[in-house]
Amino acid sequence: MPASESRPASLDDICARLRSAGCVFAEEEAQLLLSAASSAAELASSVDRRVAGYPLEHVLGWASFSGLRIELDAGVFVPRVRTELVVNEAVALLQADRALAGCEGESPAVVVDLCCGSGAVGTAIAARIPGIELHATDVDPAALDCARRNLSPVGGTVHAGDLFDALPAALRGKIRVLAVNAPYVPTGAINTMPQEARLYEKRASLDGGPDGLDFHRRIAAGAPEWLLPGGSIIIETSQSQAAQTADIMAGTGLAVRIVRSDELDGTVVVCHGRPPA
Repeated sequence: MPASESRPASLDDICARLRSAGCVFAEEEAQLLLSAASSAAELASSVDRRVAGYPLEHVLGWASFSGLRIELDAGVFVPRVRTELVVNEAVALLQADRALAGCEGESPAVVVDLCCGSGAVGTAIAARIPGIELHATDVDPAALDCARRNLSPVGGTVHAGDLFDALPAALRGKIRVLAVNAPYVPTGAINTMPQEARLYEKRASLDGGPDGLDFHRRIAAGAPEWLLPGGSIIIETSQSQAAQTADIMAGTGLAVRIVRSDELDGTVVVCHGRPPA
């Protein structure tokens, strides 16, 4: 229905349309759409797009993540609540470092948000641990544009390229925390994903290869030479794939543990390199 023919007159009208389209949190979404619209025409257009299946975050132009508003353009991977576990584990490691060593005279910890998408993970880490040296990488130009807007206020630097190829050579052997949310959906499972992801997020941001673990293998192979002695990788995976991801990481000499949060419905593998000799 064209926007000109759909001008919801009230919150109840919008909720009814959203519910009929299958939106579980119709009232909350309606409130957000109402507050974001600057005119009746813009509101009508936004509701039309949401009813048509566009992700709410793409309609609004931002996603809520770890208590922050992350700017988001159409087609860019939407950060999930479960990925906040990557942030929490990274923050815990960095806080432990500071408590052990103290901040005075210490070089800033180098943190890399690999496969950063919109830069949500790096932005959230930097917001909670000021003073880190933050870098982020991705191959998608649209995602990189969002990442630059999100990371600039927290002092992050964004690099375009494939995994470690994007990073400056000067970072080799200096990364304290490598935070990773690389694609891990098995190719054959993409067609079973919700419409919002399947149709409106780029396949390259989802597809992890036949078993979903292609990127995890590549990251495990390349990461050790980039980590500071004793540095860590925190990599998101699924609950069903966690043991395989852990085995892949352990196979390159990293010490691994699986962390699960039922509250966030998130699973990560935390990997530690060898400590300094």
